[in-house]
Amino acid sequence: MTFEAEQQFVADIKNYISDNFPLSKLSDEELQEKIEETCGRMLQGRYISIEQRVSVVEQVYSSIRGFGLLDAIIKDDTITEVMINGPENIFIERKGRLLRLDKQFESQRRLEDVIQRIVGLAGREVNQANPICDTRLPDGSRVNVVLPPVALCGPTLTIRKFSKTPMTIEKLIEHGSITEEIADKLELLVRSKYNIFICGGTGSGKTTFLNALSNYIPKDERVITIEDSAELQIAGVENLVRLETRNANAAGAGQITIRDLIKSSLRMRPERIVVGEVRGGEALDMLQAMNTGHDGSLSTGHANSTQDMLSRLETMVLQGAQGLPLEAIRQQIASAVDIIIHLSRLRDKSRKTMEITEVTGYEEGRIVLNPLYIFEEDETSTLDKVSGSLRRTENKMKNVFKLQLAGIKREI
Repeated sequence: MTFEAEQQFVADIKNYISDNFPLSKLSDEELQEKIEETCGRMLQGRYISIEQRVSVVEQVYSSIRGFGLLDAIIKDDTITEVMINGPENIFIERKGRLLRLDKQFESQRRLEDVIQRIVGLAGREVNQANPICDTRLPDGSRVNVVLPPVALCGPTLTIRKFSKTPMTIEKLIEHGSITEEIADKLELLVRSKYNIFICGGTGSGKTTFLNALSNYIPKDERVITIEDSAELQIAGVENLVRLETRNANAAGAGQITIRDLIKSSLRMRPERIVVGEVRGGEALDMLQAMNTGHDGSLSTGHANSTQDMLSRLETMVLQGAQGLPLEAIRQQIASAVDIIIHLSRLRDKSRKTMEITEVTGYEEGRIVLNPLYIFEEDETSTLDKVSGSLRRTENKMKNVFKLQLAGIKREI
């Protein structure tokens, strides 16, 4: 059976099932059984291989109860990202490389049905009045949806898949992002409650790195996580509260922002606050939380360097408090943020830790940085393969007060 014939056969079975059975009253097992029976009957003696028959049944089931052709893509652990630009253009990222799939949705309506099913699972809403939505899949994968008329090429769906097993520092070492020596130093910083900010571009691994760092949080602490769409995988902490924003409903009411959640979290006796990503005015609330006894907080943000992250934080704080003097903002940042870790996705698609920098204070109108580790390429690096490592600078860490409070006398 050719690919085109198989797709037509799948559509015929789906139409028959939809027209002749009360789908809402069938359990998953009953639906599977009806599909298998209908498939056998509609073949009418035609031969297809066992593998093809199983594939047909799975496709019909997915189109009714699942996400259609997305089900097989999502189950493929080698795929890290899915990009759908309308019903006919499906791209994936595999091992850092973008590839176009030789598959497509039957129609724009079918793609829209899948999108509504994904969005509905998380209790979100997307339509022409509210055509943009951030949500997640049940496994924690990040989802972004943009519908027409905003998306000119048709419904656009982007899925950032996350590993089924939480990222650990050991895996980062294995992938060459950091060394064992640096991992030991980062553990001391997290346990000593330094406020750490992770920055980088899109796809540089910020959330992955944050997940790994969170493994160093002592298991007996109370941790509050705050996210746009829940994707952090903090393991081993029993006293964990996970908070997620909510979009406004069709009437424009009921919105709950990251700012709302940060303010609420301060009344929940947190020992650490972890904000998945800071994008706007909530930066002011996060900095104030860091400055009011909630040390050990972790967060991420988009920036191209550690210095750029400081400028971005200034801009984001201004969004939340217009009229606040720039000097006051910089002093707030300098006293709140202790360590900035910059990540990058390099030309060979590998993800590396580029810099670990200490924020030492505010002097003469500027925030002072003290680089501790900087990534340097070695002589074996080529255009196609980046080789190098994080090198310790000659600068000594200056703010060691928190290390001393934690009883740690080792030099970072």
